[in-house]
Amino acid sequence: MGGAMALTLAALAYPSMLGLNTVSSSQTRIVANTQWGPLTEQDRDFVVKVRAAGLWEYPLGQIGLQKGASEGVKTASKHLVDGHAALDDSCRKIAPMLNITLPNVASPQQEGFVTQLKGETGKEFDTDFANILRMTHGSIFNAIAKIRSTTKNSLVRALADQANDTVLDHMTVMEKTGLVDFDQTIFQQTTPPKLPSDNLTPPAPDPGQPQVVLTPPPNATSTPLNLNGLTGPNSTREDPTPAQPSPTPTIG
Repeated sequence: MGGAMALTLAALAYPSMLGLNTVSSSQTRIVANTQWGPLTEQDRDFVVKVRAAGLWEYPLGQIGLQKGASEGVKTASKHLVDGHAALDDSCRKIAPMLNITLPNVASPQQEGFVTQLKGETGKEFDTDFANILRMTHGSIFNAIAKIRSTTKNSLVRALADQANDTVLDHMTVMEKTGLVDFDQTIFQQTTPPKLPSDNLTPPAPDPGQPQVVLTPPPNATSTPLNLNGLTGPNSTREDPTPAQPSPTPTIG
């Protein structure tokens, strides 16, 4: 693999790009008490970053369907589009219920990653595609487990379940391409770069901007969350209704 790819991996792939590497007491601070359980800063960040992940991996899957030189990469691309369309639907369902503002574009690093692969073709594209995506999914896998094991919010917990299944599937299809260099991907997963936070955070949408929707592919096999019966420990409501939005929702 070329030097350009190695630089991109170091700059883009560590889970910090998804905003999940911060270890701070503020991350466990409760920002809202909802009928589905308390919502912490790390819960809110998780929903935002799952949405952001789809905003670069979904279009990358579309690119892979067009440019992939191998059947393995094309198959993996189908899984990206299918899985992230369903995750995106789930994020857009639960975000207004939890008063979370979702981004419409990915972080600057994520956008730069897509730009890089747009400029590659043939074996170079396939190799970089498989290795970078295997490593990014491997990095976030443990972060999802942390959210799933610690959140007290039933909506976030359900999203973590779906994200866990989706990420595991995407890791597997990248491995099946036969192009993954495990020494490099594992090294990148365990050697985090120090990156400025503004390059890792998806920007807030402009006021009044229509929400971007990731359209499911024909014959989609992944399904969004079914929210029926998802309630918090202190709630008796079976048909949850969205909470009223605050005047100045934030991405956090």
